[in-house]
Amino acid sequence: MGQKNVRYAVVGTGWFAQEAILPAFQNATEYSKLAAIVSGDPVKRNEVGERYGVPAYGYEQYDDLLESGRVDAVYIALPNAMHKEYTLRAAKHKIHVLTEKPMAANAAECREMIAACNDAGVKLMVAYRLHFESGNLTAIDHIKNGKIGEPRLFSSVFTQEIQEGNTRLDAGLAGSPLMDIGIYCINAARYLFQDDPLEVTAFAVSNGEVKFREVPEMVTAVLRFPKARLASFTCGFGEARVSEYRVVGTAGDLRMQTGYTFRGAIQMHLTDEKGETRTTEFGERDQVGPEIEYFSECVLRNREPEPNGLEGLADLIIIDAINEACATGRSVRLPPFAQKPRPSLAQEYKMQKVSAPGLVNAASPGG
Repeated sequence: MGQKNVRYAVVGTGWFAQEAILPAFQNATEYSKLAAIVSGDPVKRNEVGERYGVPAYGYEQYDDLLESGRVDAVYIALPNAMHKEYTLRAAKHKIHVLTEKPMAANAAECREMIAACNDAGVKLMVAYRLHFESGNLTAIDHIKNGKIGEPRLFSSVFTQEIQEGNTRLDAGLAGSPLMDIGIYCINAARYLFQDDPLEVTAFAVSNGEVKFREVPEMVTAVLRFPKARLASFTCGFGEARVSEYRVVGTAGDLRMQTGYTFRGAIQMHLTDEKGETRTTEFGERDQVGPEIEYFSECVLRNREPEPNGLEGLADLIIIDAINEACATGRSVRLPPFAQKPRPSLAQEYKMQKVSAPGLVNAASPGG
């Protein structure tokens, strides 16, 4: 590109954008620069734009910004159902796209996004922050190196209480526990097994609370992988906060506590064939800054990012199948998945943790 950094517009100024994405630009300085924000809230535009010293645009000005020459990439932090539209519009203007996960509302939309970015010659990356996080990458490395023998079983629980009115409870915006947090469990099973599932079965339940009128309270799924391995997980929006997974092998097991978090430490408990357990703590670090810097390097050096659109598509193919299994009560076989690179310790980034300023017209999902 003949330039030293990539200029970003952060599209969407909700809780996660204010809590994690915007503050991360204080770490992502070598190849990246925050150049604009886009928000539908005039208060956010004024206060958040002033806070970061960048111009703020309304959604109706999005195409004007893309045409202006002021940005090279967008970081899309909008509700899930809006990812496709804002990606296609960016690609039309030759603007690179880093989008939050899930990549879109369903697999068909993912395919449209991949095609549009390929046709436009722009990079597309999905913001799987744990593909750059030390604890999860170390877990991948331990399993690949046989520290627990042959991995046989993955199990995970990821739950939290979501408050009434949050967009994650809005089916029209493609919210649900499966889309918002279940995707972490699916992606973890795939990167820890270094493989993709063959078949899924699943159940969805609700406790009768009014806030679950559009989406289920809780989903449990079982994924059958090659080599006779199984992965199971439960995700939910009506339970206490739990974030953990475990991989059981033929000679030991690996357990991650708060394995999916971006706030606080992550603990790994590795039990070997002698039954001895070693605990390693991975202190809190900025997990979003590494995504931004890595994507900028891919743009500047014309490299294909990992995780790219195919990674996002794979998870949505599985989510679509889980939804079908919940609706029909039958297991659903999956098609072959496209081959692609998988995360490894080579992608590890270590950036100091960041603190977010006070939220402007936004609240955490749990209130």
